[in-house]
Amino acid sequence: MNATTSTTTTTTTTTTASTTPHVTIIGAGLGGLTLARVLHVRGIAVTVYEAEASAEARGQGGMLDIHDYNGQLAVEAAGLMEEFRGIVLEGRQAMRVLDRDGTVLLDQADDGTGGRPEVLRAELRRVLLESLPEGAVRWGCKVSGVRGLGGGRHEVTFADGTAIVADLLVGADGAWSRVRPLVSDAVPAYVGTSFVEVYLYDADTRHPAAAKAVGGGMLIAPSPGAELFAHRESGDTLHTYVALSRPLDWFAAIDFADADADAVGARIAQEFQGWAPELTALITDGDTPPVLRPHYALPTGLRWDRVPGVTLVGDAAHLAAPNGEGANLAMLDGAELGKAIAAHPEDIEAALTEYERAMFARGAETVTYEGAELVDIDSEENTAQGLLKRFSESPGA
Repeated sequence: MNATTSTTTTTTTTTTASTTPHVTIIGAGLGGLTLARVLHVRGIAVTVYEAEASAEARGQGGMLDIHDYNGQLAVEAAGLMEEFRGIVLEGRQAMRVLDRDGTVLLDQADDGTGGRPEVLRAELRRVLLESLPEGAVRWGCKVSGVRGLGGGRHEVTFADGTAIVADLLVGADGAWSRVRPLVSDAVPAYVGTSFVEVYLYDADTRHPAAAKAVGGGMLIAPSPGAELFAHRESGDTLHTYVALSRPLDWFAAIDFADADADAVGARIAQEFQGWAPELTALITDGDTPPVLRPHYALPTGLRWDRVPGVTLVGDAAHLAAPNGEGANLAMLDGAELGKAIAAHPEDIEAALTEYERAMFARGAETVTYEGAELVDIDSEENTAQGLLKRFSESPGA
């Protein structure tokens, strides 16, 4: 897919382009693309380098709830609210909380007033890509090394042997960022939990019990050490996230590459002995092979001293275990960095200092869900009843 200029969004070109260094972004995820878009509409030259061969090289994952207090602010800064509203999946803010025996303890409808509309990650990425000019994203550019040249300039070398020199370098390249070592020696560590993901297709007709359990939006069925999440995506596709608190060695003993996907699903389902069959069906009835997603995180509150000519956004800067905020924060990082650069075109170091000060604080903030405090998966309070109690005690309940 080639990136083309959006025809439905007003583009504002300023006089900053001649005085601002060309911005080089590593990584065409949501954070990097949001930054590229915010810079583009402000007339600042930018190029994004992405390791994937094309926009369609791999699946982009499931749904994202884009929050009115961070992710949507980034969409607004990018001038893409109309396009964003066009990809919202109506009704998907509905939420059900089930006990492990299948008892529905909360069935909250989507009345259209919630602040977390759901979109498919791939659709949001498409909107951002299509809002950029032809050639802004360079595909098939896998970074093999980055080194400082002095004076705030950096050389980026790619796997094919080519290299570029960046006047201003931004690492938007996720958990295993190749840019991060320029500013910090921190590396992600396994947090002790993983997702196992499966999809159920044509669920209303082929998997009716599981579809009924999930309802029209999201299902949460927590328990200490093991919980189920599921989303109804477009149409009647269900996306299951099985969360387990287990060491990596435990998962390594399961052959996720096994051609017998049913056997892998059955092994994971053993961790949910005694659960209602409509819930375990979300694991055993998958139409796709189970995929393991280990959770890694950077040290909470990670900061670094200002390094001229380089900074980070999103998971490259503040990777955390899944908490519903990752994509939102990455987009807000991109938007805020773009605005800071545009506000200080002749003093980029002042722009980066301003951006990092706010970004460090954002990355360290306590995360809640719908105002309710999140608890550790292993906690005895990680039950359906415990979740409802936290909801009832939260300010926004």
